[in-house]
Amino acid sequence: MGWYNKRLAKSLWVFHVSGSPCNNCDIEILDLITPAFDVERFGLKLVGSVRHADVILLTGMLNQKIAPRIQRIYRQAPKPIFVVGVGTCVSSGCVFKDSYNISHDRDIIPIDLYIPGCPPKPEAMIAGVAKLIGVLNG
Repeated sequence: MGWYNKRLAKSLWVFHVSGSPCNNCDIEILDLITPAFDVERFGLKLVGSVRHADVILLTGMLNQKIAPRIQRIYRQAPKPIFVVGVGTCVSSGCVFKDSYNISHDRDIIPIDLYIPGCPPKPEAMIAGVAKLIGVLNG
């Protein structure tokens, strides 16, 4: 993707999408915007619409019911969009991987960066964000 070579001209706007989560990753993401971690100091801003986003944070398992909705959200995002999978569920399925309702299609949407953990700690997410900003700034 050629857009990796362009330097950031503004802060990254982030849209959070929950697949079928247990909500632990979602709680840790909310911790990022508290004064204790203050991820906005890196220029990240949570937005309420994917149409305004530069980054999609994806959490939880993608089951058969939510997968088409995730694809629709991805199509609605302005391009280029960077997708960050937060938590072990997005990457490997974790304890839910053998569930009857899980979509085994790992190519539902392209995921550019994984932040592992169950749930990942805010420090791990900040490290992932810092790497993302470093990659985007070339």
